[in-house]
Amino acid sequence: MDSDDLLDAFLLHLKTERRLSGNTLSAYGADLRRFSAFLADHGGDARKFTRSDLLDHLTALRDGGLSARSTARHVSTMRSFFRFLVREGVLAASPISGVKAPRLGRPLPKYLTLSQVDRLLAAPDGHTPEGVRDRAMLTILYASGLRASEAIGVELDDVDLEEAVLRTRGKGSKERIVPIGQAALKAIEIYLERGRPELVKNKVEAHLFVNFRGGQLTRQGLYKIVRRHALTAGLADRMSPHTLRHTFATHLLAGGCDLRAVQEMLGHADISTTQMYTHLSGERLKQVYFDAHPRATAG
Repeated sequence: MDSDDLLDAFLLHLKTERRLSGNTLSAYGADLRRFSAFLADHGGDARKFTRSDLLDHLTALRDGGLSARSTARHVSTMRSFFRFLVREGVLAASPISGVKAPRLGRPLPKYLTLSQVDRLLAAPDGHTPEGVRDRAMLTILYASGLRASEAIGVELDDVDLEEAVLRTRGKGSKERIVPIGQAALKAIEIYLERGRPELVKNKVEAHLFVNFRGGQLTRQGLYKIVRRHALTAGLADRMSPHTLRHTFATHLLAGGCDLRAVQEMLGHADISTTQMYTHLSGERLKQVYFDAHPRATAG
């Protein structure tokens, strides 16, 4: 059997024994075609493939514009292929045993500019109970960096308007105190005066944010609210409750806030998690520099 026959046998194995989805099979097929093309170009034989050949192959894929994620999947496909050859007795051992796929860089989270935040917070209708609630909720998410689960879990007793702080329970039920600014305080006060009473009516509900029936707002409900107002503000392609958490951290660091303080406010157990926002604020600072400095660009 030549290399193409071995590749076809492996693909048949995937179809008949692994029972993979159509999309997964299509991805495997694309990877195997790339590998087959490499072997043909180099006069190679899959049975004589070496780790050195793998390096040449991955270099060619990179130079051809294949993304890091697709390259990682390609390596996984090749590992499976050579394991199949070992199982079938074609090879005594895989030539790429122990080879790991390229590490994927962690994608930087999306965040909003100040003008985009302003547009989002202005989107809810401030003349309806739901609109007043939504504005308060969006303002709190941006002002405190709460996770979605933390925001819907805030109870009335967790908010201290006098001290301008709120208590939240994060991962592992760990409590932390988060400061809230004047804009958020004002939005909460308006909600407590003109929004929440209309929604709760005669019900007894401990949670701060409630749905139209007066019960605790769900995570799904929060996502729908954020997405709806993001659409109104022209931000639907880049918005979720977590976007406001990212924006909170990025804006604090860009404004000079200490990294440890941001870690504490976000409730991160490890500061390395918080450090990803230094990349974001660094990008922001570079943009400000190139926009403002008269000698930043040639010409």
